[in-house]
Amino acid sequence: MRELDPPPTTELPDCTVVGAGRVGTAIAAGLGALPPLRRGEPIPADAELVLLCVPDAQIAAAAAHVPPGPLVGHCSGATSLDALGARERFSLHPLMSVATGDGPEVLRGAGCAIDASSPRALAVAHGLARALAMRPVRVAAADRVAYHAAASIASNFLVALEAAAERLGATAGIGRAQLAPLVLRTAANWAEQGPERALTGPIARGDEQTVAAQRAAVAARTPELLALWDALADVTREVADATPHGSQDGEVADAGARRSRDGEVVGAGARGSRDDDARAAGSGALGGRSA
Repeated sequence: MRELDPPPTTELPDCTVVGAGRVGTAIAAGLGALPPLRRGEPIPADAELVLLCVPDAQIAAAAAHVPPGPLVGHCSGATSLDALGARERFSLHPLMSVATGDGPEVLRGAGCAIDASSPRALAVAHGLARALAMRPVRVAAADRVAYHAAASIASNFLVALEAAAERLGATAGIGRAQLAPLVLRTAANWAEQGPERALTGPIARGDEQTVAAQRAAVAARTPELLALWDALADVTREVADATPHGSQDGEVADAGARRSRDGEVVGAGARGSRDDDARAAGSGALGGRSA
């Protein structure tokens, strides 16, 4: 996928937005449209363009209430065009987390997945994305679920991960205020440099002794997070093994330091001995914990 080149100029008809939730409200404001229609309100008889900003499970029912004639689109990331029925149709999914109260400015610069059943519908979807200052990319029907899953990892899972970090951090007296600057800087480094160069920390340095001590602390203080820790440590080792020599802080990220003497990757070859390693390091890591 790549960002689409601007098509020939397409004059956009007035857009009727259906759905007064977070996304529908932001899009309607960004397009200078009338306030979005709420559930059950009739579609204007003269509507030429209708955009359904409703939950995925309600798209087909909402589309069935749109009279023949208008071009119809939806804002779902994972739903195909088929939910809109046998009509000229399109989809427009802002690749952005929209919180309650956000205005249209939250969409500016965001990616936007579009698809359509005709060249005219595609041009309209592209025009709407550009009118909202988003960056449209066409995502084919066969790729939509994978695209949406990637978005869930990047956004939804990130929130869940930071909730886990808060839970463990609370046992040491730190919270969101202390963790947030680290999260934001790390995300910026990833966006600017890619994962291999943005990665820092003990796994990137090949410091498995520190990793084992950390794991012991997780096991003792938040044992419900241990499986998550192990899975993420394995993925982090894979990223670290792809890292060029020379980390951002001047230390050498030597892939060989992350491997055992017999050449196996520590993250794979040493999985069976994790609990033993953790117990061995546990007394040192947990000795200062308060009751």
